[in-house]
Amino acid sequence: MIELWTGYGIVLLIMFIGVMGNIIPGIPGTPLILAGAVGHQFYFAGQGGVGWGWVAALTALGLLALGLDYLATLLGAKKLGATWKGMVGALLGLVAGLFVFPPFGLVVGPFVGAMGFEWAFGRKAPEAAKAGVGAVIGMALGVVGKLICSVVMFALFAFAAWPSANVLPPTPTPPAVEAPAAEAADAASD
Repeated sequence: MIELWTGYGIVLLIMFIGVMGNIIPGIPGTPLILAGAVGHQFYFAGQGGVGWGWVAALTALGLLALGLDYLATLLGAKKLGATWKGMVGALLGLVAGLFVFPPFGLVVGPFVGAMGFEWAFGRKAPEAAKAGVGAVIGMALGVVGKLICSVVMFALFAFAAWPSANVLPPTPTPPAVEAPAAEAADAASD
C-alpha cells in the first residue's frame, strides 16, 4: 500500500508540474500530464492503476487542449480581420517566438507574424495591426483553454487513481497450524 501511495504522490507532482507548464514556457504541460497517467497505469496495472478507459479520457482531453492552443490563435486573428495569410503568419510567429525570445515570444511572435504577413501582402498597417492583436487575444484564450483542460485532467486522475485497500489483491494468510493429536490429549487431561 505504501508503494501505491508513493507512486500516486510522485505522479501527482509530475502532473502539477505539467499544469504549471501551461503557464510557464519551456515545460511541456499537457504531454507531461498524460505521460504521468500512462506511466502510472503501466506500473500499477491490476493493482490500483487508473485503468485504460481513464487513460483514453485523459488522452482525449490532452488532444483537445493542444488543439485549442493553436486553433484559438488562428480564430482570434480571423475574428479581428486577418486573412489566411495573417493566420499563417500568426502560427509561424508563435513557433518562432518560442525559440527566438522565450517567454515574451509567445505574445510578440503571433502579433509580429500576423501583422507582418498581412502587411507584406498589401494590407495597410492599422488593419495588419488589428489582425496581430486578434492573434494575441486568441493565443491568450488558447492558453486559458489549455489550462482548464489540464486542471480537469489532473482532477480526473486524482479521483480515478486514489489509492484504496479494496483495489489491492488480497494478502495471502498463512494456514492455521493445528496441534498434533498427542499434545491435544495431554492438554485435555490437565
